Amino acid sequence: MTLTRRTLALAALAAPALAQSRPVTIVVAFPAGGDTDALARIFAERLSPRINRAVVVENRSGASGAVGSIYVSRATADGDTLLFAPSTFPIVPHVLRAANFHPVNDFTPIIMTGTSPLLLVSSAQSGLRTLADVRAAGQAGRLANYGSPGSGSPMHIFAEMFNRAAGLQLTEVAYRGVAPVISDLLAGVLQVGWVTPGAVFQHLRAGTLFPVAVTERARSPVLPNVPTFVESGFDIDISAWWGFFGPAGVPAPLVANLNRHLNEIIRLPEVEARTTALGVVTGGGDPARLTQFNGGDYEKFGRVVRELNIRAE
Repeated sequence: MTLTRRTLALAALAAPALAQSRPVTIVVAFPAGGDTDALARIFAERLSPRINRAVVVENRSGASGAVGSIYVSRATADGDTLLFAPSTFPIVPHVLRAANFHPVNDFTPIIMTGTSPLLLVSSAQSGLRTLADVRAAGQAGRLANYGSPGSGSPMHIFAEMFNRAAGLQLTEVAYRGVAPVISDLLAGVLQVGWVTPGAVFQHLRAGTLFPVAVTERARSPVLPNVPTFVESGFDIDISAWWGFFGPAGVPAPLVANLNRHLNEIIRLPEVEARTTALGVVTGGGDPARLTQFNGGDYEKFGRVVRELNIRAE
């Protein structure tokens, strides 16, 4: 087939339109069905009509989020490929040898979408209701371990910080995510475990699990009646958070446009209702806020990981 000048000219004119018809891909570096995946889909379905483009969520899980994070770090910095990441993102490179990415240098922050406390819960069978109960049981040998959703996770790190602060030597039982931790708590296999609030609201209401303490410095709006570790005498605190990133070098106008649309979505009443149901306090703001969360956690938890010699393979 002979290509005429007219054919080539029409193809050149169509190229920008074809480029814009490609979907924006939001990469979630964890399996479908978890908190991070659920939150990403809330934003994806509302971002699409605002930018007049399809927006798809793609799950690229593996190596505690490293697989998806590395994929986005190597993508073209044109705003077509984004990472929706939880606060494990700046911690993983400190604890996992396979995490060959730098969470600060290799990415462009776009927006911090929300925060949540981490939550220590106890089983109904344990009889443990307060941090004083947990500490006493650990010291007396009636409590030997705790469940975490993964070695090197924020829950694992906070649990080891609590171990040190309380003078305990509780052993981590690492699971693949929050769901199996909850299952073993309900079955009485575990006495205490670390979870996210949204995953256990129904069990707290039913009285089959009990909230012991939350990890943020102030009481959480999603669990206002649950004490904090700080008010219970342990000066340690962690907030979980979620945010959107692009690869390093995304042009500032594209970042500003995405940030504006996502801020508007965050403020929608139905979005606030859905994120609150997941135990998340809505965020927002400019990219500098996410930079502060991400960079601050990278430095802070790097020190903690080294001090406590935490590794995950």
